[in-house]
Amino acid sequence: MLRAQILILLSASLAGAQSVPEHVLEWGEQSMETARRLVDFGPRPAGSEANAKQQRYIIERLRRAGCDIQQVGFNAETPLGRKAMRNIIAKFPGKSRRIVVISGHYDTYDRPGLNFVGANDGGSSTALLLTLADILGKRPELADPVWLVFFDGEESTVEWKDEDHTYGSRKLAELWAANGRKDYIKALINVDMIGDSDLQILFEGQSTPWLRELVFAKASELGYEKNFPAGAPSFVEDDHVEFVRRGFSALNLIDFNYGFFNRLWHSEGDTVERLSARSFGVMTHVLLESLEELEKHP
Repeated sequence: MLRAQILILLSASLAGAQSVPEHVLEWGEQSMETARRLVDFGPRPAGSEANAKQQRYIIERLRRAGCDIQQVGFNAETPLGRKAMRNIIAKFPGKSRRIVVISGHYDTYDRPGLNFVGANDGGSSTALLLTLADILGKRPELADPVWLVFFDGEESTVEWKDEDHTYGSRKLAELWAANGRKDYIKALINVDMIGDSDLQILFEGQSTPWLRELVFAKASELGYEKNFPAGAPSFVEDDHVEFVRRGFSALNLIDFNYGFFNRLWHSEGDTVERLSARSFGVMTHVLLESLEELEKHP
């Protein structure tokens, strides 16, 4: 058993040592700097003042990227009472009418007595989306419009059961299904906990198969198969599920093994020091290349 554990750790180390192009690492460094800025706000649960400060920071960054910004505010009924929440959507125009959405949540887990700053869980998805906004804002008009969606209220307030979770994504999925937006959404790719220095993205089983296979194939083509190990599906409830249930093509990219036996998840050990510029860069590279591959799909 000990020898097996050593081999697993060695394999993870080799995966992390795999080289990446210099510009990819620069993207990663940019996300790392943003993650540090987000953590400086402290814990950022939905409805908190720190969350509101983070919203203002996200919007300012998106304005600098030059995209159209839509804010969808709503009141969520939680076991702890009504909480004001806000989804933020950054829209980059394209020539077609088929929209590709990349999403992630920006709120952080909250429990009494826990000083949870969420560098990876909440911070990494937010930082990555802001890096993508900077990159897309400097490119000519895209073939497909790209919308970056920042979900509020992904975390539970008391316990992950019934509807005490994924408030923001459920609200938006309901809205888009009701107003016919679904007919114009080509794909939705959700990212969560993607900054871990030992990046191992799950082959998530509730995701739309064709979209999951497209992204994993692109990751392998780019040389990142050790970070995207295809295999038996693992099932994770996350912000993509409400869209899948309503007939959207949606994928969840998540590394749900954070630290030894996932001991860093929802712990005070979820700090910037646990993150990696390389992991951020790899994710950015795979997503940008996947956008180009999706342009080939009607």
